[in-house]
Amino acid sequence: MKLASLRTEAGIVAAAVVGDEIVDLSVAAPQLPDDVVEILALGPTGAEAVQQAVESGAGRAPLDLQRLESPVLNPPKFIAIGKNYIEHVREIGEEMPTDPTVFAKWNNTIAAPYAEVQVPAVSDKLDFECELGVVIGRRAKHVSKENAASVIAGFTVINDYSVRDYQMRGGQWVLGKSFDGHGVVGPWVITPDEVDPHNLPIRTIVNGEVRQESNTKNLIFDVYTLIAELSSAATLEPGDLIATGTPGGVGVMEGRYLAPGDVVRVEIDGIGAIENVIVQEPPPVERIEAPSTLYV
Repeated sequence: MKLASLRTEAGIVAAAVVGDEIVDLSVAAPQLPDDVVEILALGPTGAEAVQQAVESGAGRAPLDLQRLESPVLNPPKFIAIGKNYIEHVREIGEEMPTDPTVFAKWNNTIAAPYAEVQVPAVSDKLDFECELGVVIGRRAKHVSKENAASVIAGFTVINDYSVRDYQMRGGQWVLGKSFDGHGVVGPWVITPDEVDPHNLPIRTIVNGEVRQESNTKNLIFDVYTLIAELSSAATLEPGDLIATGTPGGVGVMEGRYLAPGDVVRVEIDGIGAIENVIVQEPPPVERIEAPSTLYV
């Protein structure tokens, strides 16, 4: 099952993707929530309702990728993992880690799978990172590696855009990873019964040139190990999003940064692809919005 967020005249609604068609669940299954994560959190009940909606034939239309939003619109936590592919650790010249490198991306980064992505006005060091995304479907704490699969709602594709000079400031990575619109997610969430997360070819293509290519079997810390480690510290919530790390070939290693006009495509076989045109952010202008007026 593939679930997506669809932009309609009435707002953003949940949808199911079937081949080259999309099923608007607000039409075909109005009893379901409009949010993908809320449907996934229903477990088998939600899956059955979606299947019935798909079979009903209602709400169907040709799939238009440009109308898709991130399938996870507002994750409670956007957790990212660094240095988690063998070839990436080798290219940066470091020893293999003994524990996962964990950092955060802020929610302002969440962007649609085919959105434009900006080179920041304050930096020209924009880089790409293809990543397998994991979507949590159940509230859980202290999850064992053996039981980790049971808390996963599905998988998605992520491009963890990174502003490298900001990333290296101050000894931590969060600011350089958290520019507006620099966490592209999509095109949908595919449920775990459809894929093996540890055998998925993954690649980044820039202007038709393959710049990153690997397989999730090369993860140093696999998906289940990551869930066990993360849940030992923080309660995982439905909708939490985990970006599991990027393989070798990132632009910073060759000094090849993204520029306006570039087209960046990330593909994970068995899941799907996301694609972004790079544009220039306008010159910075200070903006301070007026406070809201509260009427009582």
